[in-house]
Amino acid sequence: MNLLGDGIANESVQQTKQVVKLTVDGETSNYPVYRVRLNNLFFNDQNDRIATWISQYKAENGEDSLSREDLEHYNDVIQSFIEKSNPEKIKQTQENIKLVNQQKYGVVLNDGRIIDGNRRFTCLRNLSKDSDNFSYFETVILEKDYEHSAKQIKMLELQIQIGSEERVDYDPIDRLVGIYRDIVDSKLLTIKEYARSTNQKEKDVKKDLEIAKLMVEYLEAIKAPKQYYLARELQLDGPIRELYSALKNIDDEDKKQELKYIAFANLLIKPNEDMTRFVRKLKDISKSTYLDEFIEKEEDIAETTLDDLPEDRKVNSEVIAKVRADVETKDKLQSTMDIVSNKVKAKETRDKPNKLLKQAINSLSSIDAQIIKRLNDEQIEDIKVDIERLEEVLRGVKDAVQNV
Repeated sequence: MNLLGDGIANESVQQTKQVVKLTVDGETSNYPVYRVRLNNLFFNDQNDRIATWISQYKAENGEDSLSREDLEHYNDVIQSFIEKSNPEKIKQTQENIKLVNQQKYGVVLNDGRIIDGNRRFTCLRNLSKDSDNFSYFETVILEKDYEHSAKQIKMLELQIQIGSEERVDYDPIDRLVGIYRDIVDSKLLTIKEYARSTNQKEKDVKKDLEIAKLMVEYLEAIKAPKQYYLARELQLDGPIRELYSALKNIDDEDKKQELKYIAFANLLIKPNEDMTRFVRKLKDISKSTYLDEFIEKEEDIAETTLDDLPEDRKVNSEVIAKVRADVETKDKLQSTMDIVSNKVKAKETRDKPNKLLKQAINSLSSIDAQIIKRLNDEQIEDIKVDIERLEEVLRGVKDAVQNV
């Protein structure tokens, strides 16, 4: 279906009097808004927002299971992903459209692919089952096709969904998957282009890309390559970001790799309900003298856990649930974390007095004697009082040291 050709000819596409401004390929122009019958449109399966859901569907039903040959079925499947991803928002939007009709236009391609407006399209499809008043989607139509304009379309999608002033809510794992797919997998965009499209700093995109690579590496380590839905189900965003910070503290590449795979095994087994806080403790361990001890205590468990997993792409939610049912291994990992992190805390406590003394010396050393000469009498008196207090505190510390 060509919306601006066949659609207008058969009156399933009707131009309205409304005109809106839209920036495409860096150029801002006025675009007319059309009313398009819902059955002429289809969801964009390349939308980053539903990447994890599509990966799950294909993992369960086969790589070729999501075809547009049966457009109604295709739309029903993807609509279920959109509804599951944020049911409350769908309900709110649907009630609003039912009361005041569609207020915000969408953006679609000439073949009917929806670039912006998935949620509104979903709500209209639901409402149209009970009333013909909701059988049309109001939208801008771009005279482009995805195959020949994928890069420009992706940049437009990112600009609308992430880079606008009113950013649409985005699952953090879907964001990471999108960054990885767009920059690494498909090489559709550069870091610079992604940053410009999403109105972010390049350094922030670089950091998110490194975290996304770590997430992908985790899925490969548990023999579930590109099964992005597992990262969403396991709520990896918080833990994987903490792991990224911990690994940044280690210069030795061998130790960094060892700690990484130990952390991967912990994330798989989940010895603690709050894995973000659990992995956060690795940051303190990673920069302590107890790192080698931690690695030595856990490397065998990690290696055995990861090696015993089924072959590639056989790992799914059920397999992970069975791994997590191993209470004995969970207890060992939790115990090791508790023992080593407590040692780190104890050492920090022991080192704190000396650290505070060094901070005090550095602060006192920064006082400029020339400035003191220019102070008034009242300010000088205040300093004398503080010096006496300082000497008293210092005497107490000296006595404590001498009496050890």
